[in-house]
Amino acid sequence: MTAPDRKKLAINQATTMTQWTLREAIEGYATKDIRGISVWRDKLAECGVDEAARILKDNNMTVTGLCRGGMFPANDDAGRQAALDDNHRAVDEAAAIGAQCLVMVCGGLPDGSKDMIDTRKQVADGLAAMLPYAIDAGVAVAIEPLHPMTAADRACVNTLEHALDLCDALGDGIGVAVDCYHVWWDPKLEEQIARAGNRILGFHVCDWLVPTVDLVWDRGMMGDGVIDIPRIRGWVENAGYRGFNEVEIFSERNWWKRDPTEVVDTCIDRYQHFV
Repeated sequence: MTAPDRKKLAINQATTMTQWTLREAIEGYATKDIRGISVWRDKLAECGVDEAARILKDNNMTVTGLCRGGMFPANDDAGRQAALDDNHRAVDEAAAIGAQCLVMVCGGLPDGSKDMIDTRKQVADGLAAMLPYAIDAGVAVAIEPLHPMTAADRACVNTLEHALDLCDALGDGIGVAVDCYHVWWDPKLEEQIARAGNRILGFHVCDWLVPTVDLVWDRGMMGDGVIDIPRIRGWVENAGYRGFNEVEIFSERNWWKRDPTEVVDTCIDRYQHFV
């Protein structure tokens, strides 16, 4: 694989989540000539949507995604309606900051449930209910399949194949986010990326550490683990994806403890060699 285009490097705000506010992240990335950022809703709320939109514009920043919508399953109608209302708010926020997509972490089993079949039906129903609102707002919806270890509590959509089946059923306005951390293990990954084609709305990179000591908060910097990221990038690009390559790292034991400028510098260096 040829080296990735430096201009296509984006950083998900989660990578410096504990160190920087949204303003600090935008300005810190821009100082290093990084012009893509994925924004998290809690940080957006702290900053204020209007102020965030202004800072993003002032720094010529492309918002690759807003994290996150989803979390549809609930034990009763009131809970499902609350989830739908929150997803409508997320669409409004994504539109206000010009996000290229709203990333969907669809949700796991409701409290006390063991019914995965019903949970996945609730996800499909929730996506169908919120999609027209997103289309009217001009916001693309990106289903992000998560690793099966998250099926119980975070996301019962665990393969790219499942995510694309949902897209097929729902039609226009919805696609997928391909996150190396969550899908690298899938024996069907190459064929499903090819199937996805222009429905790939985001491409996220980091590495899988061995051993991994936490199911969520122990992602590795590119080059520190076992994922063949350039190969997966090649598949994504062969499918037609021409967007940003977004570094997204949750790291309680390492990168969240470091100076954020060092983290960004390391992202730039590793991007050139391991993406």
